[in-house]
Amino acid sequence: MEPHAVLAVAVGVEIALIDVTYTDGTAERYQVVLPPDSVADCARALLSLIDSSTTIGDLRCIREPGAGLPVKAEPRVIDAEQSNTSVVFGEQAILKLFRRVACGVNPDIELNRVLSAAGNPHVAGLLGSFEITDGGDPCPLGMLSMYAADSVDGWKLAMAADCDGSDFAEECHRLGEAVASVHATLAAELGTASATVPVDRMNERLAAAIASVPQLSGYASAISACYAALANHRIRVQRVHGDLHLGQSLRTPKGWALIDFEGEPGAPLAVRCQRDSPLRDVAGMFRSFSYAAVNPASAQRNSSAFCDGYAHQSGWDPREQAAVLAGYELDKAVYEAAYEARYRPAWLHLPLRSIARLLVR
Repeated sequence: MEPHAVLAVAVGVEIALIDVTYTDGTAERYQVVLPPDSVADCARALLSLIDSSTTIGDLRCIREPGAGLPVKAEPRVIDAEQSNTSVVFGEQAILKLFRRVACGVNPDIELNRVLSAAGNPHVAGLLGSFEITDGGDPCPLGMLSMYAADSVDGWKLAMAADCDGSDFAEECHRLGEAVASVHATLAAELGTASATVPVDRMNERLAAAIASVPQLSGYASAISACYAALANHRIRVQRVHGDLHLGQSLRTPKGWALIDFEGEPGAPLAVRCQRDSPLRDVAGMFRSFSYAAVNPASAQRNSSAFCDGYAHQSGWDPREQAAVLAGYELDKAVYEAAYEARYRPAWLHLPLRSIARLLVR
């Protein structure tokens, strides 16, 4: 572990970029605020720098055209478990500092910028960002977005509905409409193409998961056969969210909004910026409904309502490509099995149960 760069953002407050090399030879870069208890002071300084689009040495701060920033608002650090550090200013803006950073185009900034500029109502508008230049390449460090005050994330809403027996299907219909709207804007602004189902990538994930989750071995042949049936199947691809689930959606007083367009957290940046089928996002929501529901009937009802909403907005029903959608859902469940085995072993039965169900459809 060694420091790559140290950036002064205010008196007595610095941002350090630390390179970490692991025993398997891989390396990652992390952003750390120094001293650690000065995150709010660091965020306040960065807000001011973004507001004035200031460049200090290698640090470049960018305010989006026409954005108004709450420079006098008091910051508060969000203490919920997240993969990034977030600071809210009043009720107007939220600053996200990326903990793990990489050189290149950050999809969260890129897609939020595109969606905001196009006026899509289902995202938190991008207000600004900050980055350094490293070897001639941009290295994004964070972003500033509008804060969705009085909002509740979809996971909490779904769990509450499941606990009290209320109907969540109507909200799932609205959420399907929101996702379809976001997909349509991304397709219009960034284009589409034709490709084949990424079977090789799915098989690579399966092999890696089996190595860490022995319980998957019994399903390996059936999963591989499902993937093989999709080989050479043509699909339409475009930029998508890439890691969509209920926790990445917010129910605001105005409707549903999608957040965190970073893509799959463990995937390389180049992979997270690739085009993929909108069905990957649909499958992610299906898996999330499955996690949130006590019984499969509730998950199925919510998934159907989501697709009804998606079809109402887009004119295309994801269920029309049932085999491809099932393949994406299997791929997501395999990913979840590896994740749960590593971080939440008590939850491993959830994706394993879903894999068994998906294979007998």
